[in-house]
Amino acid sequence: MPRSKEQFEEMRKATKMKIHASAMRLFVHQGYGSTNVQDIADTAGISIGLLYRHYKTKEELFHELVTYAVEGLKRNITFFNQSDYSPKELIAQFVDEVYSDLSHGEDLANLLILINQSLLAGADTNSDQYEEILHVNSQLMDSTVQLIRKGQQLGDFRSGNAQEMAIFLYASIQGLAEMKVLLKSGFTVPSPTIITAFLMKEKE
Repeated sequence: MPRSKEQFEEMRKATKMKIHASAMRLFVHQGYGSTNVQDIADTAGISIGLLYRHYKTKEELFHELVTYAVEGLKRNITFFNQSDYSPKELIAQFVDEVYSDLSHGEDLANLLILINQSLLAGADTNSDQYEEILHVNSQLMDSTVQLIRKGQQLGDFRSGNAQEMAIFLYASIQGLAEMKVLLKSGFTVPSPTIITAFLMKEKE
């Protein structure tokens, strides 16, 4: 039976998701320079011709993946700037989602490492994407610092330097992403309680 326009669009999206997942895994595990388009197509289980219908070059695919990751960072900024929830609730939900993503798949870990790879590569090229990542990272850090300070004022978070606490939070998450890739099946995600133990004030 002939496929509808909607069915073709669903197939197209499914193929792109396969390409994204395969490319991220290969870029992270064997490096961007050591990965070629044939590797990506083989891992995705598609023909190289089909891959080229979606992406003309490996560079174009890499930049789209980084753009996707940056959009995720922007969503976190918007999430942290909500006023309907307390800082404690926002941080708890954020860490719960990180815990779930790290527990049930590789995408988050690969995306975080991919951003770092892009920053390292961009430092040499001064690309627009490199500058955007730096800007968005700075905005996310500022939003997190403000959120922690507000939580401290409300008595929900421990006292201390909010900037240092924000850096520690993201360093912990980045470290967990790298440990997941290194340890593979031997990796266990620490509970959200452990991840936020440095921040959450104990009840008296």
